[in-house]
Amino acid sequence: MVFIRHGKSSWKYPVDDKIRPLKKRGISDITLIANQFLKLKIKPDLVVSSPAKRALDTCRILMKILEISKDILQIKSQLYDFEGSKTLNFIKNLDNSNQIILLFGHNDAFTNLINHLGSHKIDNLPTSGLVAIHFDVNSWSEISNGSTITKLFPKDYK
Repeated sequence: MVFIRHGKSSWKYPVDDKIRPLKKRGISDITLIANQFLKLKIKPDLVVSSPAKRALDTCRILMKILEISKDILQIKSQLYDFEGSKTLNFIKNLDNSNQIILLFGHNDAFTNLINHLGSHKIDNLPTSGLVAIHFDVNSWSEISNGSTITKLFPKDYK
């Protein structure tokens, strides 16, 4: 399971939270992270994004760089979550045929889930930050304690 927080968003325009766009920095940071992630040669079975514009745009940038087919993209309202329970419920109900899943969403939900499910605690998942957690289970419904295997934060590559 790979958790990716949306890129830095712009507060320049007085728009509804769901349609807030990415800043230029958000675009450059997710491009940087996508290029680092590309080196890991991980091919997802499923990509799921929050419907919020900043999350979906972040998702599409990464998918383009990694040359991931749009056919495996799903947009789910459960990922427009800021504390984590809706996202965790979504994860526990995933189809077990999907082994490697990329999730694009929000804080504090992702930081909470990474700290609850992973083996390494983080203070905060930064914008465009990526954390991969491996779960040694046969069913997504069984996930509890996983092993944090990758952390990619933009500040580490600038």
